Amino acid sequence: MITQMMVQPSSWVESGIQISKVRDLLLFKFTSELQSRLEELSQKRKAGMLTSEEEAELAGILELDRIFTLLNARIIAES
Repeated sequence: MITQMMVQPSSWVESGIQISKVRDLLLFKFTSELQSRLEELSQKRKAGMLTSEEEAELAGILELDRIFTLLNARIIAES
């Protein structure tokens, strides 16, 4: 197991998450602000310009993205 510093994904529960209706299913999505932040941090990572704090933030957002992908896949599979 690799230990990695990250911002807790739960820190975005109140402000960075929305539930959207897609084809009569309620799915988890990032708000436009959190999606923009993800894209900004990803670009900075590609350019090799992330600070350690930003790396931790990006790791947390990516973990939340993985969680949502799994949850949404289950919702779709069970519909």
